[in-house]
Amino acid sequence: MKAIGIVRKLDRLGRIVIPMELRRTYDLQIGSPVEIFVDGRGIVLRKHQPYCIFCGETEDIMQIHEKNVCKACLDAIRTYPLR
Repeated sequence: MKAIGIVRKLDRLGRIVIPMELRRTYDLQIGSPVEIFVDGRGIVLRKHQPYCIFCGETEDIMQIHEKNVCKACLDAIRTYPLR
């Protein structure tokens, strides 16, 4: 992880403000979903990117019954023989 020298304090509700420069760099708009991970001894924030529940692909994603599925997996499901 790269240190960038920005320190922020938590408010009473446990919130922090992500600096404007970082929001611009990573295209974080108001309402953008952000994922929170624990990595060893640190906390990692990452802009959420939808991915296919079957293969993990992040391109050509569509939602089916609130689940993300890529076009390739959807095509594979459509051609899967029923028993």
